[in-house]
Amino acid sequence: MLEGLRIIEFEGLGPAPFAGMMLADLGADVVVVHKPGPPNPMFGEKNPLDRGKRSIALDLKTAGDLSIARALIAGADALIEGFRPGVMERLGLGPAEVHVSHPKLVYGRMTGWGQDGPRAHTAGHDLNYIATSGALWYASPPGASPLTPATLVGDIGGGALYLVAGVLAGMLRVARGERGTVVDAAIVDGSAHMMALLMAFGASGNLHSDRGQSLLDAPPWGRCYACSDARFVSVQCLEPKFYALFLDRIGLADDRDFQAQYDRAQWPAQIRKLTQLFASQDSDTWEARFSGSDACVARVLSPEESAQEPHMAQRGSWSRLGDAPFPAPAPRFDGNVAVAGPIPTRDGDRTAILEDLHAKRLI
Repeated sequence: MLEGLRIIEFEGLGPAPFAGMMLADLGADVVVVHKPGPPNPMFGEKNPLDRGKRSIALDLKTAGDLSIARALIAGADALIEGFRPGVMERLGLGPAEVHVSHPKLVYGRMTGWGQDGPRAHTAGHDLNYIATSGALWYASPPGASPLTPATLVGDIGGGALYLVAGVLAGMLRVARGERGTVVDAAIVDGSAHMMALLMAFGASGNLHSDRGQSLLDAPPWGRCYACSDARFVSVQCLEPKFYALFLDRIGLADDRDFQAQYDRAQWPAQIRKLTQLFASQDSDTWEARFSGSDACVARVLSPEESAQEPHMAQRGSWSRLGDAPFPAPAPRFDGNVAVAGPIPTRDGDRTAILEDLHAKRLI
């Protein structure tokens, strides 16, 4: 979908490389500018988030490599970086500088706190950003410490995906003949924006400021239950027709305690009964009981199990990275699953990249 577009990514952590991977998955020519020296030990010599990209290592503190970076930017449709505010400006590569000679460049900036504001220049991580944005507030039962899947809500959901959306929107604007733009993708902004659907429930009185009192975190039909094998199943039969199917499959269709789905006074007793009931059988039993129904019950799977689950396997939602599962590109177009490109060796594309810059007379 993005074939013919070139994006320059300056190596960073987490969200920006994920955004670059997604753009490469969509067909863009993504050239990642790696830092010289050993790679980040968190990812090893070949970072899986670099799949489908080309690599060149540049020391941006040297005049020669800095001129190569400028040449790469001059031939690009978009740039993405994940440094603290001011770093690219100190290198002479900030948006004000590069837009002078390349006004159509889409300049994507990925940070936790944003380019301005009282915290813009302070350190932080995923959990700090979503704690501040409000996105962590409902991530626990009442009285428990908030817990959220690492990086998914902040770095990826509120960060990388908003950077991708911003870059794509900017490139559409350029395609209409207008100037480029600066995309300020802040995790605090994106994760707060992701709260919109949840906050919309507040308009109808279904969202409460106290945890465990809202429509999506309080009901017995909207939570996970432990089974006898220490595994878990998820239940979220929100609509009455699905709730009725759930009661029928689990054997509670005639139980008077479960007839009033939205009676909050009955929810504590319903939760206790369902907790005991699910704990009486293993997860395989419950999986078989609800299989093929619209009762909205699903077993909680690990990534390895998800890759082998029949529906996920048939769709090819997971690929393999050595012995471990790794997500396949998404979304798909016309029903086709995109083939992910190989992971480059750091600086492995230097010769080809420099030859291309020479051919285009950029250096």
